[in-house]
Amino acid sequence: MFDRTQWFLAGMSIALSLQLSQPVAAATPVGKVVQTAQTNSSDAAEKAENEGVQLYQQGTAEAKRSAIAKLEEALKLYRQAGDNRGQALSLLGLGKVYSELGEKQKALEYYSQSLPLFRAVGDRSGEATALNNIGVVYSALGEKQKALEYYSQSLPLSRATGDRGGEARTLNNIGNVYSYLGEKQKALEYYSQSLPLRRATGDRRGEAGTINNIGLVYSDLGEKQKALEYYSQSLPLFRATGERRGEATTLTNIGLVYDELGEKQKALEYYSQSLPIFRATGDRAGEAVTLFHIAYVKRALNNLTEALKDIEASLKIIENLRTKIASPELRSSYFATVQDYYEFYINLLMQLHKTNPKSGYDTKALEASERSRARSLLELLQESNANIREGIDPNLLQQEKSWQQQLEAIEKQRIEAISSPNPNQTKITEIDKQRLALLQEYQQIQTKIRTASPRYAALTQPQPLTLPEIQKQILDENTILLQYSLGKDRSYLWVVTSTGLTSYELPKQVDIETAARNFRDAITSRIHRDIPQKVAQASANLSQVILQPAAAQLANKRLLIVPDGVLHYTPFPSLTLPQTRGQNTNLSLIAQHEIITLPSASSLAILRQNYGDRKPPSQTLAILADPVFSPDDERVKGKITQATTEKLEANNLGLNRSLRASNREWPPKRLPFTRQEAQTILTLFPSASSRQIFDFNASRTTATDGSLANYQIVHFATHGLANSKNPELSGIVMSMVDDKGNLVNGFLRLTDIFNLKLAANLVVLSACQSGMGQNVKGEGMVGLTRGFMYAGAQRVAVSLWSVDDEGTAVLMQKFYQKMLQQKLAPAAALRAAQIEMMQQEKWKSPYYWAAFTLQGEWK
Repeated sequence: MFDRTQWFLAGMSIALSLQLSQPVAAATPVGKVVQTAQTNSSDAAEKAENEGVQLYQQGTAEAKRSAIAKLEEALKLYRQAGDNRGQALSLLGLGKVYSELGEKQKALEYYSQSLPLFRAVGDRSGEATALNNIGVVYSALGEKQKALEYYSQSLPLSRATGDRGGEARTLNNIGNVYSYLGEKQKALEYYSQSLPLRRATGDRRGEAGTINNIGLVYSDLGEKQKALEYYSQSLPLFRATGERRGEATTLTNIGLVYDELGEKQKALEYYSQSLPIFRATGDRAGEAVTLFHIAYVKRALNNLTEALKDIEASLKIIENLRTKIASPELRSSYFATVQDYYEFYINLLMQLHKTNPKSGYDTKALEASERSRARSLLELLQESNANIREGIDPNLLQQEKSWQQQLEAIEKQRIEAISSPNPNQTKITEIDKQRLALLQEYQQIQTKIRTASPRYAALTQPQPLTLPEIQKQILDENTILLQYSLGKDRSYLWVVTSTGLTSYELPKQVDIETAARNFRDAITSRIHRDIPQKVAQASANLSQVILQPAAAQLANKRLLIVPDGVLHYTPFPSLTLPQTRGQNTNLSLIAQHEIITLPSASSLAILRQNYGDRKPPSQTLAILADPVFSPDDERVKGKITQATTEKLEANNLGLNRSLRASNREWPPKRLPFTRQEAQTILTLFPSASSRQIFDFNASRTTATDGSLANYQIVHFATHGLANSKNPELSGIVMSMVDDKGNLVNGFLRLTDIFNLKLAANLVVLSACQSGMGQNVKGEGMVGLTRGFMYAGAQRVAVSLWSVDDEGTAVLMQKFYQKMLQQKLAPAAALRAAQIEMMQQEKWKSPYYWAAFTLQGEWK
């Protein structure tokens, strides 16, 4: 019988061990023929698997591809034989090979399929390995906390089964995560636990990997000679064991040390040794990293054109690997891990622009900036118009629904366990384990739906716009694009008109962040927001940094702003333009400019493509306002109800968790001015074409029943929640009690919003922080705006901080009056309303009017 033992992956990530435990009892045969057939299938499966392992061990990319075919053959035969453990092992092997070839999504799918099979046959060591490997994939894709959750499940299982090799691997991988997160001493502690176990079990490849990782920590801590000592131990071990990917990794790491010591030529020598090994073994990610480092050294040696070739080759690999990730969340997190490559590329192009101003390098830099941002949003927007669930197997859609329900049920158990007088930590840990497994399955089902969808398969990857396309498709003679890119050493601003491009070098990211945070704090702080001098000084400081260089070009044009980093949180309308000769005071930016913010220029092109020729809905306005948040609300009095605040909490677990995460009170307070706001707005519309949805009816059920698709404008006047750490906890608070006094789910979550089907020209989120969300590096703000755009909105008006209830009501009244009575487009109407408010003594502080911004179509 084929002994499936000691399959190892590269030392820096994971060493995968498929060890035989006690034989699993065969299924009871139904007759001798069946038994013989199963035996034959099992023998054939082992033969195919053995051939697959032998091919894999050749180490080349081509051999690994051939190994996949053999392992898939083995998997099919194990299924015929009813051998669950054989299937699990084949799946684990397939996941490993795909992971080495850079196809992390496929690796994740195979590992996830192996997990329930290991559990079904009671193979706890195999279960531990599958959990460990899932963690490795998440770590590689930038989901470090999720990786730790899987490692924390794997480690006790390895220890309980006495699998010291598995324990060593997981300890090593936990160390990798802490090293990445900057907790270097903690990383060393885990490596120091892993290393003796590696040695005790004779795992020389794993030993080499952990020694390499220790070297990497010392290199990061600035102890370069100590790092070289560890690398000089790991390199011969990798070579002696034939672990070529580990050898290449160590060579690259040695090169990096010499680079940082200023020995550039020596660094290049090591990189030139590692690069062909990565290529030969099919490790595309390792190849991309090494090309990036080669480009870095060549730039330092002033060989700029050669550096350009290398970084472009690196980015080509990254773009290819990115397309192999079907999950939008994982695609975004992976893209965040490679943003340094794009930053380097942009810097290099702008350096070349300085030396060759007429060679178009600044154009390439702008286009690189466009390629580096909001790519997942582009793909989601293209997908949204395709109805990817059409033509999908109903069983798959039912599975998705089932997992959703199970997630809600486990969330309920979690809150109940936490809220009990004597919380049982063991029980809570077990619930967290189950929740993680369910979430994993749910996301896998969503990925399966995407990959199985005929419409999704027909979609091409939307390409970011080039400069000529931006000028032709986005801009006109009265509109200017301001695109920012913040970098560690220097930042950039590109000012694009319909006929030209000008680029500016700005200060480094940390300086801009300081000025931007000071400005935002001055506007929103209870102490400073009504002190004009404080606000004016903070505004002037930031304007000097990010607007002054381009001030002469702005004239009275409309500004389309593509922010970066901290600038996503910045209220541009309340910035002031620097004084020009003859002026006594600085002018507010909004006084001279209509301002729209965009995740990227390309996102607007996709919005126009999706909705440009769409027929407007027959009805004009649906407004949801003043929901009922509590059984103590006066509107509930007289109803026959058993509702209590405690039951309210149990019935709205996701909302409660989100409020807690945002440090908001429970239950939410009623917002009396939202009703006044809604009633005033409704007077501006013909009653026959508008709909008021107040009180108990302002519910999640109403929002999701499909009726909102009939309205051109959809307006929410209620509490909003934007969770910057966990976007899935973002949402809009609706009624939590119905008209009979029963408790209902009152949280319209981000996932619900993505599933809405709207045809709205405008969605207004008259709520606190509705424009906030998780600021994902390279992707921008991931929050409610993105959800509504995916659902079908052309433009979304959102807020950047916790707005004043009364002030917002006044602003919204003016906003709609400008649209309906003066026939202004939404962007122009918002600007006119804000200007009017800033001229009134009560509302002149930007705190009251500057929070709202329009994202999306400006026409």
